[in-house]
Parts: sequence; C-alpha cells; structure tokens
Amino acid sequence: MAEIIRMPKLSDTMTEGVVAEWHKKIGDEVESGELLAEIETDKATMEFESFQDGFLLHIGVDKGGTAPVDSVLCVLGDKGEDITDLLASAAAPAEKEPEANAPAEAPASAEAPAPAPAPVPVANPASTTKAPAPVVMSVPDPAPAPAPQASNGRVKASPLAKRLAEERGLSLGLIPGSGEGGRIVKRDVEAFVGGVTSAASAVERFTEMEVSQMRKTIARRLAESKFTAPHFYLSLTIDMDAAMTARQAINERGPYKVSFNDMVVKAVAVALKNHPAVNSSWLDDRIRFNEHVHIGVAVAVEDGLLVPVVRHANAKSFGEIGVEVREFAQKAKDKKLQPSDWEGNTFTISNLGMFGIEDFTAIINPPDACILAVGGIQSVPVVRDGSVIPGHTMKVTLSCDHRVVDGATGAAFLNEVKKNLENPVLMLV
Repeated sequence: MAEIIRMPKLSDTMTEGVVAEWHKKIGDEVESGELLAEIETDKATMEFESFQDGFLLHIGVDKGGTAPVDSVLCVLGDKGEDITDLLASAAAPAEKEPEANAPAEAPASAEAPAPAPAPVPVANPASTTKAPAPVVMSVPDPAPAPAPQASNGRVKASPLAKRLAEERGLSLGLIPGSGEGGRIVKRDVEAFVGGVTSAASAVERFTEMEVSQMRKTIARRLAESKFTAPHFYLSLTIDMDAAMTARQAINERGPYKVSFNDMVVKAVAVALKNHPAVNSSWLDDRIRFNEHVHIGVAVAVEDGLLVPVVRHANAKSFGEIGVEVREFAQKAKDKKLQPSDWEGNTFTISNLGMFGIEDFTAIINPPDACILAVGGIQSVPVVRDGSVIPGHTMKVTLSCDHRVVDGATGAAFLNEVKKNLENPVLMLV
C-alpha cells in the first residue's frame, strides 16, 4: 500500500530542506535502511534513509528544490500502484500556512546557529525552487530629456552655461537641465559628453542570490536575540604576555599545538564554574542555571556561521580543547556536523582576532545569557612597575542579557577570565 514520505525535520531549527541529491529514481525498488536522498538543512547536508520497503512512485521535490518540513518528499508503494487519490488528499495539509510547521522552542547552539525560538520564514509549501543561483542585471538610465523651453521658444540656461556650451560647440537644446525648473547650469554642460551626459551613459549593475537555509536561520535567530534580549556590554583589556610565554612552552614540549583561542576557551570555562549566573538561560517564566559548562565556539563557513560545542570544557586540557575545536572546524567546512555537535551550549565565544579585528561586540546566541567577543593580540606600550615597556594586550567584550545577568555579575566573571589568562597556571590547578 502506498505511503507518503514527508520532508523530515533533521535539526531543531530546520523549517525547510533542500534536496541535494536523489539516490533513487521513479520506478526503482527501495529497501528499508537504503539511502534514498541527501537533504541540506540549515547546518549540514545529511543522508536520509528509507524506513520501509517499496517502489519509488512519486518525487515531490526535485533535486535542488526547496520544501518545508512535513511537505510531500516522495511516495513509496507497490509497483504500478495508483496514487492519484493519495496525492490529492495530501494536498490539503500542504496548503497550510508555514507557521503550522514552526519548530517548538528548544536550546540552541549554533552560527549558525543552534536551536532557539525564532519566527518561521515564509515559505511556499508547494515550492520546488531550484538551488540558489546568482542573477546579474544591468539597468540603463533613461535617455536625457530635451531641455525645457521658455514660452518664447528659447532654452532656459544660465549665462555661464550658455557661454560654456558655445565654447564647446554644443547645442543647448540637447542638454538636460538639473537647475530649478529644468534650467541648464554649468554642471550640466560639463557632464555632457559625446552627445549624452556621462551619468546617462552609465549602467546600474547588481547581483542577487537566493538566501541559503543557513543564512535564513542566522537571520531569524539573531534578529530575535537582538530585538528580544536587552543587551549590554562590558569590555576589558587583558595583558597577554604571560599567556604568550605559557603557550610557547606548551607548544615546544607538549604533544599538541595550542592556540590562544584554546586558552580563551579554557579560561572562560574555568570562570563559568564560579559564576553560574553567567552560565545560564532565560526561559520566560524561569532562569536555568547550568552546572555543566558547554562552550559554543563560533566557526565561519562559506554560507555563514556555525557554533559547534565543546562539552565540559572546564574539565579538558588546552590540548584536548584544541583538537576538538579543529575537528569541529573541519567538519563544519565539509558540512559534516551533526545535531549532537551543535546543540546544548551554555555560553558562546566568538573570536575575530585572527582576522585582524581589535575589538567588537557580538549578538547573544540563544539560549545563552552571554557571549564573549575576542579581538586580536596587539603589540602596545604598557606601564609596568612605573616604566613604559613593550607589551601585548587583547581586548574582550562580554555581551549580556540583562534579564539574567546584571552589570556587577558580568564584571566579576569578566575579571576572573582576565585573571586566568594573565596567570595561566591557575587554569592547570
């Protein structure tokens, strides 16, 4: 008996999917557990296996097409079975407003963003739009209108414009005027080149591309965060000389190479254990104080941002954190991250120091109460023991949800992060 297979919900934030590849064609026999299709979600391209035996009788979303969760993906049934009535009956649910498929509120994690309450983007349930493709358009400016004439038939122009046009052998009747009432002024004559104005000879060009699933999720989650959570910001400058010395010693003698970002993750994780109010979430009618420390580390990818999660980061060494973050970064670039990799964060770190950014503010990644923005290490003169000497500093900014974290609470946490990085041995105890 024929059965409709619907677009699966493969992540907590998924509202629609793109069929990246079909591994079966209409008429093919399909066995339970056999790979049926590859579906691109807002975070990764995932394999979708059949849960039953049968023949592929209908494909509801072509390769490259987009469709909302729970819409008709395909139909499996007996060979040659008539599915006309089945598809007709399935059409009614498919015509519901997209909000009917809105995901329930759930913890987030990632840049992409992990799960979080957010408005559902409007989508046509019956759509099978092809994959994004750039559209380049050129729009020529309209041809210049003839200059207006006075009631006596003479062209309106300033004396200077008349003299300049005469010197250049130009007819005032062909030059469009930009002055009051269309009067020709000096700039109009100067812009008139080769029979047309230089402005009229130009074209306007632009490129448009359909928004990816990942970018849609980033847009709706961060817009809700920014416009719902009352953000405030706390900044500190950290002396990184001791951290640089410690990192050099670790990398010379240890089995793993440690980055400054690994040290920041560890410093934050250790501080969070002592500041549960920062390691928390706003849940409308209650606040959740997390005893575990799961750090989301923002990773830039081609389509946007993903935030894989280093779990129990406070209990891991610099090297263990480094290995995990590098593995996540590669999986993110390959679109191989799984939901278990990006869910469950309790705090997020966004580091743009490697891009030469000195300092910035970040938007909180729901359901976290805070996010730390990390800038690059700068070589600057510092005052030490009353003397000005060469030094290295790093600026960090903590974005806080004021519904959960107050100024003094955020400041105490940020100062402990500073203390950990300025005294790295404290993180080894």
